[in-house]
Amino acid sequence: MLARRARIYDALALLTVGIIIGLDQWTKALVVEHLSPPFTGPVIPLIGNYLTLYYIQNKGAAFGLFANNIALIVLIAAAVCVISYLYMRMFNSGPLAYKLVFGMIIGGAAGNLIDRAIRDGHVVDFIFFRIPEIGFRFAIFNLADASISVGVFLLIVLILLGSLRRTKEAKNKHVARQDSVRNPGSPTQHSGSLRSTEQDAQS
Repeated sequence: MLARRARIYDALALLTVGIIIGLDQWTKALVVEHLSPPFTGPVIPLIGNYLTLYYIQNKGAAFGLFANNIALIVLIAAAVCVISYLYMRMFNSGPLAYKLVFGMIIGGAAGNLIDRAIRDGHVVDFIFFRIPEIGFRFAIFNLADASISVGVFLLIVLILLGSLRRTKEAKNKHVARQDSVRNPGSPTQHSGSLRSTEQDAQS
């Protein structure tokens, strides 16, 4: 039963990867078709001037980091290796939450890698968030970047919650051990003593 559930979790993780890749490539195709040419095409407001669609070509990593830098290739390769290693450690085991989070991260990374393979090394970015009143401009990104970022954030939260839970369980065990040392006579021991006394009286 547990093995079957683990296989279902792995299938859901794979489905998450497929959904992220599909949505990412679909939205990028729409952007290229309707918002070209890059950098000078139309700007489509979604929420006033705060959230807009604006097509650019990004040769860097997520959010434009390491543009035209050899460190980018090393960074992507290292990240993919680490995530793949962590997932393989939980293959056919592990909770569903971790599987879905890994699916989000892997799907986002795969979406951007597909871009680099089919678009001459660049990635399509188009989500532009800013707050004009204070001059704040966030880096333009895409759904794959968002999936990676949210996945990494959720992974950190899950790891922290797991660490807190293990710390609490260890503390509870320590307290229980101290109580047993201070009060060696447990209810089970008392009942055993009573039964022995009754048997002696009957004999």
